[in-house]
Amino acid sequence: MRVNAYAALGPAQAVVPWSYEINDVQPHEVLVRVLACGICHSDVHMIDNDWGFSRYPLVPGHEIVGVVESVGAHVQTLQTGQRVGIGWQRSACGHCEDCLRGQDHLCDESTGVITHGYGGFASHVAVDARYCFPLPESLPTESAGPLLCGGITVYSALRAAGMGSGLRIGVVGLGGLGHLAIQFASRMGNHVTAFTTTEAKAYEASKLGAHDAILIRDGRPVRRPPRPLHIVLNTVPAPTPTDVYLDLLGSDGVLCYVGAPTTPLSVPLWPLLVKRRRIMGSPIGSRATIIEMLENAAAFGVRPMVETYPLARVNDALERVRRNVVRYRAVLLA
Repeated sequence: MRVNAYAALGPAQAVVPWSYEINDVQPHEVLVRVLACGICHSDVHMIDNDWGFSRYPLVPGHEIVGVVESVGAHVQTLQTGQRVGIGWQRSACGHCEDCLRGQDHLCDESTGVITHGYGGFASHVAVDARYCFPLPESLPTESAGPLLCGGITVYSALRAAGMGSGLRIGVVGLGGLGHLAIQFASRMGNHVTAFTTTEAKAYEASKLGAHDAILIRDGRPVRRPPRPLHIVLNTVPAPTPTDVYLDLLGSDGVLCYVGAPTTPLSVPLWPLLVKRRRIMGSPIGSRATIIEMLENAAAFGVRPMVETYPLARVNDALERVRRNVVRYRAVLLA
């Protein structure tokens, strides 16, 4: 079949109508008709070849919601007509140490939907059925897609950093990642402190579930939380002073990065040593964690705030993402 898509034909170019053929659905794959697809900053990085491995024509889109239209001969977990979500990951080797312990998102041979194939700015997408997830009925189509990238990124990081319930958690930044982290952390029974740069965003954070909001001035919080934090999740890509946020943590506290700073971190040893604190980073999440995240998003009412656009206005939506004016995720509708 012919797939109608939007593709970047070279670095930093606008996406244009483009099509390609899918001859056969492979035995382990499913063919999904795209209903909606979120736009992530990673799509922009891939369009611009910021990471140096983009391949053109490049069809972006890895926050996909769609309906299964056909299944490969070896697929037993999905059926035609099911509504499903697809995130960043396309495949993994299945036999390395990481894969065997259920952490296939950390596999050295992991591939991405848009790094090793064509993504969701399209009418259809063919993907490995293992990385195609049935969606709870209560998750709306237009807002489920961002959970498959932004949602799982913050949820997996918080879980890996030790989040359960009854903890004090700080979230640095209120954007596409931060607004989801606040919801997951607070609605799962934790006391959440948001760190943000404006009064308007501080008010927004409180509406999303933050119990406290502390303004950042000249890169530093204007005050300390009343009690030490157990986890600080940094969601912003701009450089931030590690010593400041380490100092807000109690003993055994974790400073976790999901936003990638553009410069190397400068890390003082003493704040780590004296309180046994640690710094970690986290990518997306395993298949099991994605399923858990979707179930909890449905159960606790975690919803991305989205702006929707028809697919034909994809370049308008991409431009708003580039300018960082979307509140807080842009979603294309078929």
